[in-house]
Formats: sequence, C-alpha cells, structure tokens
Amino acid sequence: MTIREEILTIANQLANQGKSPSVALIKTKLSSPAPLPVIISTLKSWQHDPTYITVKKPDEKAAKKRQEKTPLDREVYQAVEQAVQQEIAPLRRELAEMKALLLSLTGENKQ
Repeated sequence: MTIREEILTIANQLANQGKSPSVALIKTKLSSPAPLPVIISTLKSWQHDPTYITVKKPDEKAAKKRQEKTPLDREVYQAVEQAVQQEIAPLRRELAEMKALLLSLTGENKQ
C-alpha cells in the first residue's frame, strides 16, 4: 500500500466517524511518517468514499514470489556486479597512485 492510499483510507475512516480529516489527525494515525506536502496534497484531492475504509495489505504469496530470485535474476546480478567491478578497478588504481604521490610530496614516506 502506498502512503497516498493509507492517507485516503484514514481520511475516509475519520469522515465516517463524523470527524473532519485534518493534516494533524492524519499524521497521528499513519503507520509510518510521511512528508507534510504529501499529506496536504492528498487531502486536497480527497473525496469522501465511505466504502474505502480498510487498509489493503499486499498479498503475501505474491510478495514472496517477487522476492525469490530466478536463475536469470542471478545471472543478471552477477553480470552487473562484474561490470561494476571492471569499471571501478581503474579508479581504485588511480586512487592508490594519488595516495602514493601525496605521501611522497608531503614527506611522510621519509620516516
């Protein structure tokens, strides 16, 4: 569930209780903190829907399936990791050379 959906759900619950949804009330009922501009913009576009009052939880089976890595996912991950290492290797060598040069210039090598 997105933060926007949660805000809309809470706003509808409050309206169904006869309360006027406000930023402060919404903020106290959120399951996790949300930026004030998001709460404000969502409330501005909110229209009361008395039936939209339950927080929809993601399907646990679908979530678990998305988390499982397929062989193709592993291959892609390994290919990306290898490409990143190849790109970083010259930078690491250059950094080591720069450190050595800096040490020689500052005289810290002469101990």
